[in-house]
Amino acid sequence: MEIYSTMSREKEELNTLFEDKIKLFVCGPTVYDDAHIGHGRTYISFDTIKRYLEFKGYSVFYLQNITDIDDKIINRAKESGVDSKLL
Repeated sequence: MEIYSTMSREKEELNTLFEDKIKLFVCGPTVYDDAHIGHGRTYISFDTIKRYLEFKGYSVFYLQNITDIDDKIINRAKESGVDSKLL
């Protein structure tokens, strides 16, 4: 199986540390405004990849975060005059 490497900008063979195990760590959305379809894209895309890898026989550990604080959230809070925790 090949994957596209953003580092080398080429397709590379998928090499895993263990023959049948893959760990997926995915950066989730940074939600600082109303939800939109773009937020769902990450969930759907990587859930599909996870399911495909499981179909191919891999045991997949999948972890996705949701950014709770960053510059976009802090700036939106300042613009709105509210605490960033309320966004």
